[in-house]
Amino acid sequence: MLLEPDMRPLAHAVPADRRWIELSDGRVTVYAVCPPDQFPRCRIEHDLACPARPLPDLWPWLTSLRIENARRAERQNDPEPRTPPEQWPDAG
Repeated sequence: MLLEPDMRPLAHAVPADRRWIELSDGRVTVYAVCPPDQFPRCRIEHDLACPARPLPDLWPWLTSLRIENARRAERQNDPEPRTPPEQWPDAG
């Protein structure tokens, strides 16, 4: 796993499965628990910092929320509500 060498963001700002902590012997391990406070720093994978790579979907629930918010904004920005057709199709 390639870790970004000079980047140590705050642990609470990085998804749990993407934050790494350094152990006393120099090895690193995934830090998948909530940090006890807001100040611990962690290491991150190079994939998250590399501008040449597309950013992965870190929090799928947040991506879904953003998509739904975009849909809601689009619906609110419609200038006029759609008018029903003059003649409805024969449904049976």
